[in-house]
Amino acid sequence: MLAIRKLNNNAVVCRDSLNREVVALGKGIGFGGDFPRELDMAAIERTFYSVDTKGQRIMQDLPADVLIFTARVMDIVTNELPYELSPNAVLIMADHLSFAIARQKKGIRFDMTFAYDVQQLYPLEFKIGRYIVARLRQEMGVVLPNEEVAGIAMNLVNAKTGTEVEASSSRACSFEQLLNEVTAIVERDFRTIIDRDTFEYSRFATHVQYLFRRIQGGEKISSANLALYGNSREEFPELASCIDHISGYIEHSWGTRLTDDEKLYLLLHVNRVCSQQNQDQNR
Repeated sequence: MLAIRKLNNNAVVCRDSLNREVVALGKGIGFGGDFPRELDMAAIERTFYSVDTKGQRIMQDLPADVLIFTARVMDIVTNELPYELSPNAVLIMADHLSFAIARQKKGIRFDMTFAYDVQQLYPLEFKIGRYIVARLRQEMGVVLPNEEVAGIAMNLVNAKTGTEVEASSSRACSFEQLLNEVTAIVERDFRTIIDRDTFEYSRFATHVQYLFRRIQGGEKISSANLALYGNSREEFPELASCIDHISGYIEHSWGTRLTDDEKLYLLLHVNRVCSQQNQDQNR
């Protein structure tokens, strides 16, 4: 297999014997050497076909072990689901797990109070979420809190092809309104234009959707991260100001006052989408 371009030290873009483009993963396969060059097949742990430019960019930032684990476990998961998943389902799940692992290492936890509803509405996906959390513990030594099961389940639900998360048209319209206004506030405060067609924005929209469901259901996010929220406000005053503007909009328009935990939840994801936006603009 001919390696033609490096993504990172553990991932390279290749051409196979049929001249098809494929991303190969393996420990250290992108390290050193010039391109193009022949790649030792024994060094390849996993291959991914049909990965577009956006997908390759996402893979650059994902830990190889998390991506390989996710691909392996999703091979099993897809056989259990009665529907097809989107072509990017593995990357989306790997990104979700990578972020969950990063939060766990930093001691950031959220009490997902909507978990019971997810378990009742999507019992199969919830069961698979438990399975993935258990496999993470067994294979990677990562112990995710139980509340992450619901997040993984909703990740699967959102990855359905040709379907949408169950919601009335008025509810969907209301969410669209909330998402558009939150996005507009972020753009105004950071004097930027967010590309709505990127994977990063889709991920951001999913997290705003989680928050929207809690607002609609009168639920709250709770955690033990108040000190972290206070420290984050001091470290990132511009970001904190943006979160205050979003919080003010939600309170004025939706009659819901966000807790500090919910503001922290927003802060993390606004920071993430803005950081990626800045990276894209500087390329």
